[in-house]
Amino acid sequence: MTTGPSRHDTSQTSREHINALRAAKAEQDRRRRWWIRIASIGATAAVIGLVVAMALSSRQESSATTRVAPDFTLTDTSGTTVSLAALRGKNVLLYFSEGAGCEACLVQMSQIEKDSGFATAGLTVLPIVMNSKDQITADMAANGVRTPFLLDDGTVSTAYGTIGKGMHADLPGHSFVLIDKAGNQRWYGEYPSMWLSTTDLLKEVHNHLTS
Repeated sequence: MTTGPSRHDTSQTSREHINALRAAKAEQDRRRRWWIRIASIGATAAVIGLVVAMALSSRQESSATTRVAPDFTLTDTSGTTVSLAALRGKNVLLYFSEGAGCEACLVQMSQIEKDSGFATAGLTVLPIVMNSKDQITADMAANGVRTPFLLDDGTVSTAYGTIGKGMHADLPGHSFVLIDKAGNQRWYGEYPSMWLSTTDLLKEVHNHLTS
């Protein structure tokens, strides 16, 4: 008399099948976690590499090479025409920045305005941007900046070598140029961090005017 598999045998086979499925699923999950870990390590390495590359390409730059400062005539946001030649006899500090959209750039100017040390040093500070009047005046109002900004079409920023030194290839970097009373450039400082404390800025001014 032939009989089919017993209920015990069928149950045993079912459990073995379930266990096999569970083992396969566990192995699949283990492999997936492994690949995720590898991908995460790769992504982390890529981010670190990008940060290092940015740091290497955005180092602070400073130059004390003396040269005759390139002359210029620009209109500022108040409608006044400003000529560097007309400022002979005064120490001038040019401040180039990305301007509109860069809050740190406007805060920098705001802090310069608030520091009496610039007036005490007899400095005429001229902020220069490659923005339209409407663009920069909106940001000036938002940050409480009163000093008129000179509006450059790129000619002056190029003459002073600051184009492409920041985050944008076609805009000035965050930089300062010190020009003495005789019209000579005494110092150039580039700050990719988009910030230089007014204390440190005044130190640079005093160091290079007395050197």
